[in-house]
Amino acid sequence: MTSNQPYMLRAFYEWIVDNDLTPYLVVDATVTGTSVPQEHVRDGQIVLNVSPSACNNLQMTNADVSFEARFGGVARQLFVPCSAVLAIYAKENGAGTVFTPEEMDDTESLESPPPTEPAPKVKKKGPPNLKVVK
Repeated sequence: MTSNQPYMLRAFYEWIVDNDLTPYLVVDATVTGTSVPQEHVRDGQIVLNVSPSACNNLQMTNADVSFEARFGGVARQLFVPCSAVLAIYAKENGAGTVFTPEEMDDTESLESPPPTEPAPKVKKKGPPNLKVVK
């Protein structure tokens, strides 16, 4: 079966926006194919505001999330494979979900050997401090 993570990601995004809250993505910036502003990456992760007012041309497919956003007044095109999305939550109240490695991995079969290293955990540092720049 394919991963349910992209479907859950879209559902949580819509739920957060429908409730007039601000959706944030926690992204593992070290995943191959991830294109985010590296100057804003901390400890291998970046938190992105993906609200309709903060980004343009948001596309959430079964493979990736892409959109345009401004950083320091400069428009940037971002590309995030779904496997790099660690969590989605509402800025105002923290409602959302953290994705487990099983939800993100759609390439291994049930007969694959278990990984030799434990999966990295999402670091909790408190609320992010991103701001919408107009």
